[in-house]
Amino acid sequence: MTITTGKTTCPYCGVGCGVKVTLPSSPDAAIAPVSGDKEHPANFGRLCVKGSSLAQTLNPQGRLLSPMMNGQVCSWDDAVATIGDKIRQVVKDHGPDAFGFYLSGQILTEDYYVANKLAKGFIGTANVDTNSRLCMASAVVGYKRAFGSDTVPCNYEDLELCDLLIMVGSNAAWTHPILYQRISAAKKARPQMKVVVIDPRETATCDIADLHLAIKPGSDGAIFSYLLNHSEQAGILDEDFIDNHTDNFAATLAQVQVSTPSAKSTAEFCGIRVEDLNCLCHWWTNNAKTISFYSQGVNQSSSGVDKCNAIINCHLATGRIGKEGAGPFSITGQPNAMGGREVGGLANQLAAHMDFATPGAQDLVQRFWQASNMATENGLKAVDLFQAMEEGKVKVLWVMSTNPMVSLPDTAQVRRALEKCELVIVSDCKEHTDTTAFADILLPATGWSEKDGTVTNSERRISRQRGLLAPPGEAKHDWWAICAVAKQLGYGAAFDYQHPRDIFVEHAALSAFENNGKRDFDIGHFSDMTRQEYDDLSPVQWPVPKGQPQGTKRMFTDGRFFTPNGKAKFVPIVPELPKLATNEEWPFMLNTGRVRDQWHTMTRTGDAGSLAKHTDQPYVEIHPKDARELGIREQSLVRVTAPSGEALLRAKVSRGTAPGAVFAPIHWTQQFANAAVVSNLVPQVVDALSGQPESKHARVKLEALQHVSYGFVMSTRPISQLDCLYWCLVPSEVDFYYQVAWSQQQNTTSCRSMFVAGQESAHWEWLEYTNPLTGQLRLAALENDKLVAVVYSNQQPETTSPDWLVSKMASGDKVTELERIALLVGLPASVEDKGAIVCSCYQVGSKQITKAVESGVTSVEALGHALKCGTNCGSCIPELKHFIPTITELSA
Repeated sequence: MTITTGKTTCPYCGVGCGVKVTLPSSPDAAIAPVSGDKEHPANFGRLCVKGSSLAQTLNPQGRLLSPMMNGQVCSWDDAVATIGDKIRQVVKDHGPDAFGFYLSGQILTEDYYVANKLAKGFIGTANVDTNSRLCMASAVVGYKRAFGSDTVPCNYEDLELCDLLIMVGSNAAWTHPILYQRISAAKKARPQMKVVVIDPRETATCDIADLHLAIKPGSDGAIFSYLLNHSEQAGILDEDFIDNHTDNFAATLAQVQVSTPSAKSTAEFCGIRVEDLNCLCHWWTNNAKTISFYSQGVNQSSSGVDKCNAIINCHLATGRIGKEGAGPFSITGQPNAMGGREVGGLANQLAAHMDFATPGAQDLVQRFWQASNMATENGLKAVDLFQAMEEGKVKVLWVMSTNPMVSLPDTAQVRRALEKCELVIVSDCKEHTDTTAFADILLPATGWSEKDGTVTNSERRISRQRGLLAPPGEAKHDWWAICAVAKQLGYGAAFDYQHPRDIFVEHAALSAFENNGKRDFDIGHFSDMTRQEYDDLSPVQWPVPKGQPQGTKRMFTDGRFFTPNGKAKFVPIVPELPKLATNEEWPFMLNTGRVRDQWHTMTRTGDAGSLAKHTDQPYVEIHPKDARELGIREQSLVRVTAPSGEALLRAKVSRGTAPGAVFAPIHWTQQFANAAVVSNLVPQVVDALSGQPESKHARVKLEALQHVSYGFVMSTRPISQLDCLYWCLVPSEVDFYYQVAWSQQQNTTSCRSMFVAGQESAHWEWLEYTNPLTGQLRLAALENDKLVAVVYSNQQPETTSPDWLVSKMASGDKVTELERIALLVGLPASVEDKGAIVCSCYQVGSKQITKAVESGVTSVEALGHALKCGTNCGSCIPELKHFIPTITELSA
């Protein structure tokens, strides 16, 4: 068989790793596991477990294959005509702002470009926003206030070259694993390199930290306010840089001297030891090569922009910018959030890093596009957009490649908005998501491995995401769908693209149009590239102006910024805590974030059963002291309530979070659990400048649920009646595997009733075990000696490992006589119980690791030799270290 290999880019986080895909020539053959592209400068061949599992997600199950209107399959022509007619009608009756796009950092730059062009240049509205508003909008505004442009000055190499790395609001070990592994390797090679983690939680990233500042939630701005004050006191200001390349330093210094006058007052504000703050200041003073690496913990705040500028202020004051191993580095969360920023895919942007407030920008873009109905002012940011929908002001919304019913704060409000909107269009590759349930029109979109275009990662590196597989069914590229609607509206001449290359070269030409070095974003070198050159494009960092095909490693090396006078601006800030404080009624502060092996709302990672092994259910992490006081046990069911809603989550008791604070991951949706959408708990509090929600801070109360039975249910066929208090669908080799909790003790009759309707359960042979003293109940059903259904129920939250049962059911093999007994025990004596999975790459469990340590293994490296754990992506290394507490060095 002929084997072909293609190179593309990973569709997950903002690191932008290169991926190699091996494709058999037969379209019916399975896709081989992917590997990292050793030539890609973002990852040099390494992939995290999510990236390594991409082939598992190329699953036809659940794909949206045809356009649908009102739940019925229709043609593309009918769908496009209906969309065009409705847009035309609402614009005529209510004006262009009655329409809006809600896009995603996971669509390609070419998709973003045509959506932005259609809305802002031809429909006449700037209501073009994106889920990137939820992750990096504050960083954008912070950069623009300081530099006059949304410019990330650093690159990944700087993370390896710096002498001091301050990681604030980032659990990179889990959210950006390949970057974290590069940092870890750099620190191992240079042990004198200092790493400081600023985070209310003790996360996996703390594993390589020389210092962890476990600050009070939301207080991080004060750390950098005081660092600026300390820099002046310590005499490390770069006076020449300040005088020649910046403005407004005196006012900014005066403010920090008032806001954070001393280490003692700052430490008290942040809830940390003054000795730890002084340690950070000492390292800051003595290490000019410093990177401040920040992410959602900074951005997702009601004062996120000010926090970003507090960080930038410190780098400007000490001249630690535009140099090797130095700078303020905002790391993005999505694979193409940067590409969306480049084309203007935010409601407060115009195009090509120009804003509505940029002098002459509207005229420039209108002339370039030859636009007939140019938008003239900012549109509605994400939260404002959905509030305007509920108010009846936005009549048509087109959602593309995102799931706002799960990701936006205050799910109840988002639901009301979608119900009120006259026409909701959703482009997605999945038929069933929490958001597609509200769609009047569903448009089948291409997904990763089918989409063809470009993405830009966190270090400004443009890479190709290549279409290696044919789109299934009637799935179309997002840019094609937008152009089809544009043509239906009468704008065909401006949207007559035949290939994504045509869009990219126009995007490049606009970036260079009348630029002459006035704007940071310039990729004019690509404005006349051929299709072959586009197909062969190698990763490159912008700007890439004409005559500079090699791109640009670092920005601001000459001290020139993109403000009117070419100088950077200091911004005085006053540190603030979250808008909503805890009180007697709402005593806990909820922090939200990601887990290691899942991504966003699981529409992709949920197709890979191996990724559910590490964390199979939604949880709330709580300190042991709080757990004892509330009567909460490990793995027990907890009701988490906020003013805006509630969720049912399993308890994870951990000292990683502080007393009075809890943490919950964001991934689980109504498709995977009945009551675990964490955005139900998050209020619509936003940063006044960026519009980014304060998703890291929500007031909640917790309740331990009593008289609950726990267990799991699995079946080879759909379960007709899952009547329980809590359920969570766990992705696995068995399609119908649920972890459950019942509000009352189960009996054999109630358990069997789950499988009655529409099934041939009358022919099933039932095996039963009950223990009235412990409340245990175990049922297994066989059909022709094959395992087809299992129910386990127990009064304790810790249940038998289901791994062998899942494997046995998925295999379809007949059950032997010895295995019949094992079905009711949960595991044959001959099968090893791995314990909870720690290493997802090689499916190595906690019991296996403990056994190896007890047998004499004394290092993480030795564990790797013995079990392979930690030897692929490295994401599990921080957890492996906990099994060997004396280890002070990590394996490579």
